[in-house]
Amino acid sequence: MGRLSAEFWVHAYLRRLALRDIPAFVLHRGDATAGAVLVKLSTLDGMARLFQRGFDMSRDMRRWIVLTEGEDAAVEASIAAQRRFDPDLWVIEVEDRAGRHLLDEEGLSE
Repeated sequence: MGRLSAEFWVHAYLRRLALRDIPAFVLHRGDATAGAVLVKLSTLDGMARLFQRGFDMSRDMRRWIVLTEGEDAAVEASIAAQRRFDPDLWVIEVEDRAGRHLLDEEGLSE
């Protein structure tokens, strides 16, 4: 099966979040076809986690990993550094006090 474009994946992810009433926003629009995606989870208490896709060699599959976590300002600084390195990067912010991001669900986790 071919790979989904980044833009298609982002729109599908935002729709899945909306169906669960989880607010999410595109903070930076990357390359429509092949841009990498970062997902910032803000728990609205000054803390956040930043996820990116990584390769799990032990399971021979791609999965979401935590790139950084901590105070919101530190996570924002990490995003800024990543964007300087990769201008084609998509950045999505998910806001949920309970910490829901859905990245561990079927269809998004792998």
